[in-house]
Amino acid sequence: MRLYIAVAARSFQRILTYRAAAVSGTLTNIVFGCIRAYVFVALYRSGAAAQVGGYDLRDALTFTWLTQGLISVMAIWGWWEIADTIRSGAVLTDLSRPYDYFTFWFARDLGRASCQMLLRGVPMIVFGAVLFGARLPDSAGQWAMFAVSLALGIAISFALRFIVNLGAFWLLDIRGVGGIWNLLVTLMSGFELPLVYFPPWLRAIADALPFHAMIQTPADLFLGKYSGAALWGVVGQQALWVVGLVAAAQMLTRAATRKVVVQGG
Repeated sequence: MRLYIAVAARSFQRILTYRAAAVSGTLTNIVFGCIRAYVFVALYRSGAAAQVGGYDLRDALTFTWLTQGLISVMAIWGWWEIADTIRSGAVLTDLSRPYDYFTFWFARDLGRASCQMLLRGVPMIVFGAVLFGARLPDSAGQWAMFAVSLALGIAISFALRFIVNLGAFWLLDIRGVGGIWNLLVTLMSGFELPLVYFPPWLRAIADALPFHAMIQTPADLFLGKYSGAALWGVVGQQALWVVGLVAAAQMLTRAATRKVVVQGG
């Protein structure tokens, strides 16, 4: 475990080095966050409805800034580090080292996500709360459950990204798969719109997929939409997704690395 803790710490430090990039990324997210927020303001103040899917305007604005802060934490777009090592052949060096391949990359991602939460996630939530107002958790227990749900969401996000990246073992170019991934994660995670806005048939599809456990579930816990048995139920569902996706990732890793041939060798 000391190895993986050290890997996570080094990954945290590596991301922390690029503070200027974090500032510029945060400013960009703020601009798009304001656009998204004012769309919700226009929707609710048009008089069409005081609530949509159980979300009032304050819920929608809180959701907007929370999800803007989670963009970099969850790395929902454009994370192809493993695929790049497969294409370059550097994966052979990784596979020859005395550690578990999946756990090594997971430790790296935990370090990255932790630093991104510090540099971009928290400032984004604070900015939204100051400028637009936010519905913050009102108890230590709610904060704790949100933290647990967020950690499980990061694990689910990584396992899914890991599986998609492994496609590079069989495909010459995974940009097509990456495009499908971007579409699914943007729509079905709840990032683009809260899933409570979806019609029942589309919400049922989203609930059957793991993407909602990355963003919608942590956001709902942050907003206090669950309590009692229902709260433990959604967190338990996230935990089940983690177990299933990690098992699938490990099986695919064994299948992909049973025989590895790189260009020229």
